[in-house]
Amino acid sequence: MATVDQCRDAMHELAARLAGNADAQSRLDLERTVACRLTDLGAAFHGRLHNGQLIDIADGDDPKAKIALTLKSDDFLALVRGDLDVTRAVAAGQMRIKANPFDLLKLRKLL
Repeated sequence: MATVDQCRDAMHELAARLAGNADAQSRLDLERTVACRLTDLGAAFHGRLHNGQLIDIADGDDPKAKIALTLKSDDFLALVRGDLDVTRAVAAGQMRIKANPFDLLKLRKLL
């Protein structure tokens, strides 16, 4: 099981990767609040997607988040590293994504 600090670092790593992906920023018109809930740690992080970037990252849950990822900490680290395929993880029940179907289509460009 990963630690909260490792997951926080992974969240910031994901934000940095998105910030460096200028192509996704130019193609993505999505302004949404995001929550990442780590079931095995009882922890969560939240932030905001703005023009393809993940900004305003903070500890804690955002129960009103328009996009919410729910998964275990090790799976979150694997997702950020690129070792976990989102579609397979959702199909296998490793991860749940709560979002509007149209937002999911746009998110595919980022994940």
